[in-house]
Amino acid sequence: MTKTVAAVVVAAGRGERAGASIPKQYRPVGGEPMIRATLRAFLGHPRIDFVQPVINPNDRGTYERAIGGVKNLLPPVAGGVTRQASVLAGLEALASHGPGLVLIHDAARPFVSAALIDRAISAGRSSGAAVPGIALADTVKSIDDSGAVTETLDRSTLRIVQTPQAFAFNLILEAHRRAAAARRESFTDDAALAEWAGQRVSVFAGEAANLKVTTADDFARAEMTRFAALSDVRTGNGFDVHAFAEGDHVMLAGIRIPHSRGVTGHSDADVALHALVDAILGALAEGDIGAHFPPNDPQWKGAASDRFLAFACERVRKRDGVIAHLDVTIVCEAPRISPHRDAMRARIADIANVAIDRVAVKATTSEKLGFTGRGEGIFAMATATIRLPWSAE
Repeated sequence: MTKTVAAVVVAAGRGERAGASIPKQYRPVGGEPMIRATLRAFLGHPRIDFVQPVINPNDRGTYERAIGGVKNLLPPVAGGVTRQASVLAGLEALASHGPGLVLIHDAARPFVSAALIDRAISAGRSSGAAVPGIALADTVKSIDDSGAVTETLDRSTLRIVQTPQAFAFNLILEAHRRAAAARRESFTDDAALAEWAGQRVSVFAGEAANLKVTTADDFARAEMTRFAALSDVRTGNGFDVHAFAEGDHVMLAGIRIPHSRGVTGHSDADVALHALVDAILGALAEGDIGAHFPPNDPQWKGAASDRFLAFACERVRKRDGVIAHLDVTIVCEAPRISPHRDAMRARIADIANVAIDRVAVKATTSEKLGFTGRGEGIFAMATATIRLPWSAE
């Protein structure tokens, strides 16, 4: 068996019990789409070589927006009607990479820890088939159809099983192929399928925090869990100004707005996005926009400012943080901002990969005073609130 380790992250379900208009794996938890947090956990682990997402083919656009900028993933493959079929699709896609071990994980478990992944790899290599399990804290009873208790079970021998489940790759691929050929589609997890195929499955220590988010109540608990871990709350401010010049439009918050004049600037001179970038970088204490995108560097001449904002947001995520809120105020006599406010909020939310209710866009004039009052230019002020894991360093 080779030492290469792969992970299949199953995200093809519809998540109807969560009660939302989009599948649950794409909903934000603590300001980050759940699938993104899950994929990052595996991509960031030093012992994982390949990460194979499995998605519903109808969700491709939603998937691309949710992972926005996450690199080194294998291209997603289309899942099947059942979870079992989706896992098989992921395993088949991995076959050409020849991994020795594979971890199979649900996208709806975004709190999988590096320690749990480590234990899964070690247990899988040791036994060939291993699953995380946690002991039951409550008494468990068996009942009949009328609701009467028929037996009180010995909870010391019972475990609640989680993912990631670890298997020798060739073993679990062959088991899935056999089950598909036999039309056996009722297995509730991959361990049950491996047991059916004759494989002895071992159990290693799971984690209570490895919550599977299924219902609306689970989402509420997940939000509290995520934000409790991000106790370092930071705020940054940003400011940007550009002069009007010849032209027929201005770029504001990523939206092209027709106007009798343009603006000067090395990039597209989007004061709203530039102010937001500085606000985020300020909250991170990582300099300003000019330090990362020097105006004398020709590669940024005429560049779209959404690239700068995406970069700043990715800096937050690289520190395992989330963007809690973005607030920008645009000051000018013209053009009018209010007709474009909703489009601006939506565009910022899309670039930053946050929910639109975490973005505020406001506008005002300077009452004909100063350079904005004289119609000489436009400026924006922004505030960014981010949450990072607490560090004593």
